Amino acid sequence: MLNSDINIIMVTTTTQQPQQHPRFKNYIWWFRVSLYIIFLLAGQSSSLLLERFYYDKGGNSKWMISFVQSAGFPLLLPLIFYFKPHAKFDNNKTKYFTLYIGFGILLTGVYLMYSYGLQYLPLSTFSLICSTELAFNALFSYFLNSQKFTALIFNSVFLLTMSTSLLAVDSISDQDSSTDLRKENYILGFLFTLCACATFSLYLALVQFSFEKIIKRQTFSAILDMQFYPSFFATCACVIGLFASGEWKILDKEKKEFANGKVSYIMTLLCCCVTWQICYIGMLGLMESNL
Repeated sequence: MLNSDINIIMVTTTTQQPQQHPRFKNYIWWFRVSLYIIFLLAGQSSSLLLERFYYDKGGNSKWMISFVQSAGFPLLLPLIFYFKPHAKFDNNKTKYFTLYIGFGILLTGVYLMYSYGLQYLPLSTFSLICSTELAFNALFSYFLNSQKFTALIFNSVFLLTMSTSLLAVDSISDQDSSTDLRKENYILGFLFTLCACATFSLYLALVQFSFEKIIKRQTFSAILDMQFYPSFFATCACVIGLFASGEWKILDKEKKEFANGKVSYIMTLLCCCVTWQICYIGMLGLMESNL
C-alpha cells in the first residue's frame, strides 16, 4: 500500500512539472539572435573604424592588423571554463584538430587581404566592396549548405552586388588628380578586398557545413571552440608572418611616430583585439542559431 502511494505521488509530481511553453522558447531564441546581431554589428563597425584610425595616424604594418583580428582569443577563456565546468572529455577533439588548423590558415589569408584592402582604400569604399559578401555567401551556401536560391534572393544579391561594385569602381575612376601609384593602390585594394570577401564567405559556408555534418553540437560551447582554436592557429600564423616579413623591426618606430602618441597606439590595437572577438561571437552565434 505504501509503495502504491509513493508511485502515485511520483507520477503526480512528474506530470505536474512545468514545461516550457513553445512561445517562451521562441522569445529566448529571438533574444539570442538579437544579442548576436548587436555583437556582430557593434564589433565589426568598431573594429573597422579602429583599423582605419591606425592607418590614418601613421600605422603601416599589415601583419599587425592581421594579428589583432585574431589575437584576442584568450578573452574567451573565462567563457570556455564557465560553459565547460562539468563537460566530459570529447574523444573527437583530435578529429577537430585538423579542422581548426585549416580554418586558422584560411582566416590568416583573409585577415591579410583585408589589411591590404583597408590600407589602400577609404573606409567608405572598403565597406561598399565588402557588401559583395552577400553574393558570395549565397553562392557558397547554395553548393555547400543546400541553401535554396530563389528568384527573390537572386534579384537582391544581383542588385546589391552590382550597385556596390559600380560605386567602388567609380570611386577608383574619380582619382583623376592622383598619381599613378595611388591609382594602382586603389586597384590593388579593390582586388584584395574582393578576394577577401570571397574567401571569408567560403569560410562561413565551411563553418556552417562543419556544424551540421562534423561537430553536430548546437551549443554555445561549440561556438566558443570554433572561435578559440582557429583564432589560436591564425594568431600563430600571423606572428610567423610578422617576423618573416621583417615588419616587426618597424613596430617600435611606428609606435613612437604614431600621431596620437604611444598610449593611443597601444589602446587602438588592444581595442581591435576585443571588438573583433565580439564580432566573431555574434557571427558564429547567428550561424548556430540558424541550424
